[in-house]
Amino acid sequence: MPDPFFATRPEEMPSRDAVAQLTGLEYMQAIFDGRMAGAPIAGVMHFWSHEVSEGEVAFRGEPKFEHLNPMGGLHGGWYGTLLDSALGCAVATTLPRGAGYTTLEYKVNLTRALKPGTLVECRARVQHAGRSTAVAEGTIRGVEDGKLYATGSTTCIILRG
Repeated sequence: MPDPFFATRPEEMPSRDAVAQLTGLEYMQAIFDGRMAGAPIAGVMHFWSHEVSEGEVAFRGEPKFEHLNPMGGLHGGWYGTLLDSALGCAVATTLPRGAGYTTLEYKVNLTRALKPGTLVECRARVQHAGRSTAVAEGTIRGVEDGKLYATGSTTCIILRG
């Protein structure tokens, strides 16, 4: 797997026309391979794609000190951002050329506290990919300890044309 490449300036983001020429799986594979920049949020939140296949993606991430809340715990938004990203990218892998998606709703359940510096894997799988909506579920687990840290689900709307 190549080193992650995240857009840091607007001109590094792929154009809508370039993305529209690819299936969702081709686009996600191009990000995974480092041929196209990943989303800037992934760099800020310190996670990256680890596996990509049709209907499923795995991200890995490691929360940092800057992701803590005022109480000193990992901010729930870190879990949510990782899950929302993986769930949406799993949905993206099912899309034909020219189609896009956006999140309609997502839900996150935190099952245990995650400490900064803990490497986790977020695996997301599409449960349903229809003409106008898609549903996916995901988990965040520790890479070394295998413990479940969070679960999540999403419903996305499919945007065509």
